[in-house]
Amino acid sequence: MLFLGPVYQLVQTQLEHRINHWPLVRLIMYSLDKTILYLLLFWVGRLVWLRVTRRRTTLGHELKVVVFAGYVILLLMLTVFRRWYYPWELQFYFDHPLRDINWTPLVETLKLRAGFSQFDFWYQSLGNVVWFVPFGFGLPWVSRRRLGVPAVVGISLLFSLLIETMQFLLYSGVADIDDLLFNTLGAIIGALAYRLLLGRHR
Repeated sequence: MLFLGPVYQLVQTQLEHRINHWPLVRLIMYSLDKTILYLLLFWVGRLVWLRVTRRRTTLGHELKVVVFAGYVILLLMLTVFRRWYYPWELQFYFDHPLRDINWTPLVETLKLRAGFSQFDFWYQSLGNVVWFVPFGFGLPWVSRRRLGVPAVVGISLLFSLLIETMQFLLYSGVADIDDLLFNTLGAIIGALAYRLLLGRHR
């Protein structure tokens, strides 16, 4: 870890043997650490781009962009780039058989429901919904254009499909149609929440 190493060591010492799902806590800490690095790189790159293009902007809008970019980077670190810190460490598996993809909706999720761990069931279903609510809310929030709910849902669907494809090619997760459904549902909730809370005023 480049930034959160001491914090991680402290948390590990205090909680590793007290939490049943410690690997999830470790994943979150490592993902946050990587998010800090790549958000800094994004911020520097955006400042350079704004300077070169002489694009007019405001501090408020740039804060929105940074917050949304941080969320997207964290989401990618949690779902796709779990085991790698730098891009040159990535290893793709293009011979990965398509039969490993779960094409049947809700089958695997219902198996979790019938299993011993209710945490896995709720994390797989409700967790995927909650994680994509900020995406559906954030797209129209940072966009200078008027993005309607259908456009936000379409972009969210494509982004979720990208995540599942990258998980499949990198062996970093299970490509599952359920994730696509739950993610899209979360984006719909987020887009509707934006429309109700801010869209009319804007």
